[in-house]
Amino acid sequence: MSVPVRIGNCSGFYGDRIAAAREMVEGGPIDVLCGDYLAELTMLILAKAQAKDPSGGYARTFLTQMEQVLGTCLDHGIKVVANAGGLNPAGLAAALRELSARLGLTARVAHVEGDDLRGDLHAITPPVGDIKPVSANAYLGAWGITEALRSGADVVVTGRVTDASLVVGPAAWWHAWAPADWDRLAGAVVAGHVIECGPQATGGNYAFLDEITDRRYPGFPIAEVAEDGSSVITKHPGTGGLVSVGTVTAQLLYETAEPAYLGPDVVAHFDTIRLAQQGEHRVAISGTKGSPPPDTLKVALNEVGGFRNTMTMVLTGLDIGAKAAFAEQQLFDVLGGRDAFDEVDVRLLRFDVSDAPTNEQACAHLRVTVKDADPRKVGRAFSGGGGHGDRPGWFRRLPHHHATVLGDRLRRLPAGLRSAVGPHARTRRRRRHTARDPRPADRCRPAG
Repeated sequence: MSVPVRIGNCSGFYGDRIAAAREMVEGGPIDVLCGDYLAELTMLILAKAQAKDPSGGYARTFLTQMEQVLGTCLDHGIKVVANAGGLNPAGLAAALRELSARLGLTARVAHVEGDDLRGDLHAITPPVGDIKPVSANAYLGAWGITEALRSGADVVVTGRVTDASLVVGPAAWWHAWAPADWDRLAGAVVAGHVIECGPQATGGNYAFLDEITDRRYPGFPIAEVAEDGSSVITKHPGTGGLVSVGTVTAQLLYETAEPAYLGPDVVAHFDTIRLAQQGEHRVAISGTKGSPPPDTLKVALNEVGGFRNTMTMVLTGLDIGAKAAFAEQQLFDVLGGRDAFDEVDVRLLRFDVSDAPTNEQACAHLRVTVKDADPRKVGRAFSGGGGHGDRPGWFRRLPHHHATVLGDRLRRLPAGLRSAVGPHARTRRRRRHTARDPRPADRCRPAG
């Protein structure tokens, strides 16, 4: 039986702590460094970035982290697995090769693709509304990562895979699991779910603050995944936060809707999980049962669903309610009425106190938010509404002159999608290989 694989997380979202990769690599022994950079909103952000620069579309902060730790990872045999490729995993892989060469290193970089459905969505599912999605990504599983590691890659970057796949893939590689090892895969899914959001597992997502005696910034978590799929959640010595049955339970429940936790590789049955405190900052996870996955994949669609802008008026003194009504009426008189916008939200936020000793304590906020399909209506036309026509007793905090793009949507598309997505593709320096869906074809029924 092989020894457990130590997988350390260094990112829970795009924009997380840059130093986390270096702290994880230098803080103690690990075998794999992984990072999650993609949320549904992130795909919209990356789509906007790629529209401006076609060579972009990936998490650029990952390159900064790799510049700090790539040499150390190669020296110590630490594999790196991250979904930082976003909408352009090939572009990120190319940038990593350039970085490796600039640092005088020879890193074997592979990328996994096959999740991007923008060019094929019309053939897979009926239109979703009248607006063409700017991104459409299937949540792929772990086997593309596993195959890339088996091929000798030092760094594997992916597009949209499930968050837990960043742990399942390395664990399946390390322990030579088979696609039908349901219980082992399910155990790794649970470990991946616990550490995917970084220090949320080490106290950042825990309400019982009195139990956390080390109030330093929580250390990023580590999953020690054993050959049978059981695991131990821990963190490096000398880091802040807490790893307890409570903190692990809180993270297990995060974004969990029902005991049968669906994934592209396995269904993990969360009602079979057993937790036990194994020592200080060590929680053992065991007993997880797995079963074959569903015939469908979750797909995240992002569309430009409109534009939004917000204006805040600071009201002071007496008669706050009357001033709020006056200000609202005056603003929409200038803007052409509330019906000029698709949506309007007006809220009076009362922070003021009677007979306030300071100006700050005498203030309330009138917050006006407008949404519309036309960015011009909620841009400068909105931010300039009213001009200097405000009355004594209030002033405005000017909104942005440019509106904010809105919109994302999740769907679970029918069985035909799995066939349409086809095999995962992993690529190393122009050599393209495929990782076939490990389940039999008769599990993929035609979409009805």
